[in-house]
Amino acid sequence: QVQLVESGGGLVQAGGSLRLSCAASGRTFSSYAMGWFRHTPGKEREFLAEISRSGGTTYYADSVKGRFSVSRDNAKNTVYLQMNSLKPEDTAVYYCAADHSVTMVVSGKPGYWGQGTQVTVSS
Repeated sequence: QVQLVESGGGLVQAGGSLRLSCAASGRTFSSYAMGWFRHTPGKEREFLAEISRSGGTTYYADSVKGRFSVSRDNAKNTVYLQMNSLKPEDTAVYYCAADHSVTMVVSGKPGYWGQGTQVTVSS
């Protein structure tokens, strides 16, 4: 079992950058594929990015490819989402998620979720 806590959200102007962090509990962090998602009221939850257990492979949604970058530090039990060139439409609650299965993460069905962190991008 793993517990996830996101941080790093906040208010930023359009064109700016933020880096989100997600700290995981437990000693088996490296056995989980990790993902980032976001949710805006009235819309479906959106998959953003996935990173493999070792960090060697990443996968992105087209909507953020080239602007967002996912990374992880297994020694620190932490996964990151670097967000650049932010747009007002990036405003959402951002969640990290974990699962032993990459497929479950990418399909939006991971077993573990964080509580979310709000990102607001002003125009």
